[in-house]
Amino acid sequence: QVQVVESGGGLVQAGGSLRLSCAASGSIFSINAMGWYRQAPGKQRELVAVIINGGSTNYADSVKGRFSISRDNAKNTVYLQMNSLKPEDTAVYYCNALQWGTKYWGQGTQVTVSS
Repeated sequence: QVQVVESGGGLVQAGGSLRLSCAASGSIFSINAMGWYRQAPGKQRELVAVIINGGSTNYADSVKGRFSISRDNAKNTVYLQMNSLKPEDTAVYYCNALQWGTKYWGQGTQVTVSS
């Protein structure tokens, strides 16, 4: 079992930046990938960014060039650096750890971008 806990959300003006953190614990030795998803009111949850063992990354088109996913293996933590934020980035952001086909979700952290 893997547990993930997100932090770092908040209220920011358009054009601003935030950094989200996701700390993993438990059976982390077999995590295959970690990612960030978001869900806005009335919309489906969508992938924002993912980082795979080996370090490769992938981003949603809507955040390319603005968001960056990284990890600190020593701290078992994944980060999402969000720059040039837009009101449409407003959502609950969830961290996800993938382990042998099973996804483990955090409780989410709210990001609100004001215009």
